[in-house]
Amino acid sequence: MGFRIAFGGVHTESSTFNPVPTTLADFRVLRGDALRGDARYGFLDAYDATFLPTLHAAAIPGGPVARETYNAFKDEFLARLSALVPLDGLYLDMHGAINVSGMDDAEGDWIGAARELVGPKCLVAASYDLHGNVSKRIVDALDIFSAFHTAPHIDVVETKKRACTMLVNALHGGYRPQLVWVPMPVVLPGEMTSTVNEPARGLYRHLPEMDALDGVLDASLLVGYVWADEPRAQASVVLTGTDGNVLRREAVALAERYWNARHDFGFGVRAGGLEACLEWFVELDAYPVILSDSGDNPTGGGVGDTTFVLTELLRRRLDGAVVAGLADAPATNACYAAGEGADLELSVGATLDPETSRPLHVRARVAHLHPAETERERQAVVTLGGVAVVLTAARRPFHYPADVERLGISLSDTRLLVVKSGYLTAELTQAAAHTLLALTPGTVSQELKGLHYRRQGARFPLEPDLEWTAEPYTKM
Repeated sequence: MGFRIAFGGVHTESSTFNPVPTTLADFRVLRGDALRGDARYGFLDAYDATFLPTLHAAAIPGGPVARETYNAFKDEFLARLSALVPLDGLYLDMHGAINVSGMDDAEGDWIGAARELVGPKCLVAASYDLHGNVSKRIVDALDIFSAFHTAPHIDVVETKKRACTMLVNALHGGYRPQLVWVPMPVVLPGEMTSTVNEPARGLYRHLPEMDALDGVLDASLLVGYVWADEPRAQASVVLTGTDGNVLRREAVALAERYWNARHDFGFGVRAGGLEACLEWFVELDAYPVILSDSGDNPTGGGVGDTTFVLTELLRRRLDGAVVAGLADAPATNACYAAGEGADLELSVGATLDPETSRPLHVRARVAHLHPAETERERQAVVTLGGVAVVLTAARRPFHYPADVERLGISLSDTRLLVVKSGYLTAELTQAAAHTLLALTPGTVSQELKGLHYRRQGARFPLEPDLEWTAEPYTKM
């Protein structure tokens, strides 16, 4: 039988404390055949079903998505979806932590609109980031759910496959799966819940055992997204399966394990304030040392343009240090106008968020200009005395050694590499002699009490003495 399944979605993560809106220019959008041909979805060809592309829009984490940008994507997605109905199935590739200006629960709005369009008979599956937030509206609109098991995320494609396999199997088997959801009033930073470290490592290692139980198809544990000040922001358990009693029993047991471990989560690396981290650095004798500027991490929703760390490096004259990178389009463009080898006066940093940081006025030498096809892709390496800084025209992460080495920076010759990140990728960790996590200020600060939550509701650890009893919600 030729089952017809549409696929698409929207994918980003939004800090409500980030004042810089995420707009159309920040998204990579794939439509129609371009979406079908994307390598991330090559596995769809192996199924005994026809997958029909709609639209997928993705951006690196940042501030709330501008309402007009979200509406444009949603309207186009629904128009493309409408042209494909009737459908047997719909697969939604989502993140789970989008905030849209003036709207709570953007995923609930998107998924709910899709459900209304395809109708009640169509099976709807979704895959999520484990830093996603879930709501009753989302659960009510879905039949199948699966979330990442790893952070840093190394099972992205595997999670998409789990969701699609459950969807195709249900269609061929002629059954509709059930969902059980248990929300938990806990919201911890991703840096404290990395699956590389305990207790998250043990909790997530247990999930495949739950999947193997009769009546369970998928067990997902979401730590939630901490920097969203909206009511749905919290951890949750979502189980997909065929036996409601087993699903409720196992969902409650998993949620209680997470709740009981809530005091045990911590940073899996040496972490402290910037001053402490730099004092530790000067005592080390193996390089490179990689330091995370965690409060300004663009992959967590930070702005990416604070000068807090750079100011201290220059004050201490820490020659051999590299800062990768600092988002500053005017400074980057000024370097391209001046050319390699030029000396110029620059105002660096705080162009996007002048409230959180202050610009530095410096004398810089342009050491390297990266070839770029568009202005947004520009990256300039400047030296400020003995400190090198990578300036970027657009917000971007530096996740891999190749991200800095392609700019003419040798990690083997670098004493200290500062990246605006939280936990590091495995590749950066392996390249480092030592790693340090600096608890710096910013819009994704680890110091949650300083962020002034108003709408999230009672959550641990902001309310350390909070009491809770698991209450499973069943979507039949």
